[in-house]
Amino acid sequence: MGDDGQMNAPVTRLPIATDSSPLRPGQLIVHRLFHGEQLDSARTGLVVGHDERGLRLWYTDGNPGVGTCATDGRRIRDMPFAEWTRQQHTTEPIRWSGRDVLMLVRPADGPASDRAAHAVWWFYEPDAAFSCWYVNLEEPSVLWYDGELAGVDTTDQDLDAVARPDGTWEWKDEDEFTERLGHPAHYWVRDEAAVRAEGERVARLFAAREFPFDGTWCDWRPDPAWRPPITVPPAVYRPRVR
Repeated sequence: MGDDGQMNAPVTRLPIATDSSPLRPGQLIVHRLFHGEQLDSARTGLVVGHDERGLRLWYTDGNPGVGTCATDGRRIRDMPFAEWTRQQHTTEPIRWSGRDVLMLVRPADGPASDRAAHAVWWFYEPDAAFSCWYVNLEEPSVLWYDGELAGVDTTDQDLDAVARPDGTWEWKDEDEFTERLGHPAHYWVRDEAAVRAEGERVARLFAAREFPFDGTWCDWRPDPAWRPPITVPPAVYRPRVR
């Protein structure tokens, strides 16, 4: 991928996690987003829990990662999508910025096996007060191991929503979703109807105040002994796990 050659690492078959191998709280994890087989971005975080409800991850301001940009430094949101498809791309170091986030994903393999095509994020204010949920529509995640390192691979499907404690639901990024659907030769979303149907399914859960929108983890706080990741492990550039 790009000009730095880092995506040319040898293809290695990574072991998929199983029901008998839950991740431990505080463990480092790499969350990778792909466009097809091409790495788009990766962020580092810590495992909060891993059980029948899914895999919970913690991201805080400053966590290191990598992201794709054009060789002139612009990112995908800095230009029309048609222009982005004509650019040469590379990866560069990035850091998680903004509010702290607790993220729930349900990997395609592991304790949760419903293959949910979304993740739910809990946003917290600087004073630790719960702010809102963010619903990120994405391909079902796959959880993998590489020695001591664990990773989650998925594809962001761009259409998202904000769900607030007062009961309001707001769709996000519909303009980007619609624009990119107009370029099917380059866009990684193949089934618009399926993405929208998943969003509507989650919206019904929210309207009914069903898990995970029932107040669970709204007052959660990380273990003060945890230390945030410092560097991005080399395995971030390994081929995607399906």
